[in-house]
Amino acid sequence: MADSRAAPALDEALLSRIEDASLNASAPPQQFWLDGWIVRTSPGKARRARCINAVAEGRLPIERKLALAEALFRSANLPMVVRLTRFTLPANLDTQLAQRGWARADETQVMVRPGLGDLTAAALAPAPPGCVWIRLDGTAFADTVGALRGSPPEQRRAHAERLAFSPVRYEGHALRRLADGEMLACGQFAREAEVVGLYDVFTRDSARGQGLAGLLCTRLLALAAGQGAWLAYLQTEATNEAARRVYRRLGFADQYCYHYRQLP
Repeated sequence: MADSRAAPALDEALLSRIEDASLNASAPPQQFWLDGWIVRTSPGKARRARCINAVAEGRLPIERKLALAEALFRSANLPMVVRLTRFTLPANLDTQLAQRGWARADETQVMVRPGLGDLTAAALAPAPPGCVWIRLDGTAFADTVGALRGSPPEQRRAHAERLAFSPVRYEGHALRRLADGEMLACGQFAREAEVVGLYDVFTRDSARGQGLAGLLCTRLLALAAGQGAWLAYLQTEATNEAARRVYRRLGFADQYCYHYRQLP
């Protein structure tokens, strides 16, 4: 098994392209521009759709911007959260928030796989015996993954809304067992030109340990490659070693990380 820590670092411009693609793919309708900050207030489960992304220096003092942003989160009845990456501006924003007592949480690794040409044939691979591949529209996918996760109705509706209004087209797929119609695994990809991101990959608890996640991800990547993608990324919790093992076997390697800080 490849060791992701030994993987060569990709060009900074290429990583910036991935970060831009991930921001576009996670954009909810509830999004505001605030002096260099993208403020997102979706009520869904995904924290990346209900946080601040500081992508430009801006002109306002930080205290003023924090106050304005806090009012937006308060009106949405959401905790105020900032997402911090190697591309965050100003570069010392993480330090400024830490000095104000903001708690750090959810270390996340961005894993990247350059080159997908070797996977193209996998798009034609049949489903495991007794199962069938199905494609799901945004609403059906949000309901499917929400049911597998046990997400409440409000989060499922917010997820479906985000998929419907996303500036990047999502394509959802699932593996269904024929005997009882149960969804065993699901996942989706968002392709922006040559860059594709894997999102919401989830396996039913009772079906884990059978290699379904790897099989599903291979299919998603192969379908995206057939549409012209050649650079893949995904985001996974740094502590989720089980998932990271699957992704390393698929050729993904750590390239950069991000974390959040939340208003105390």
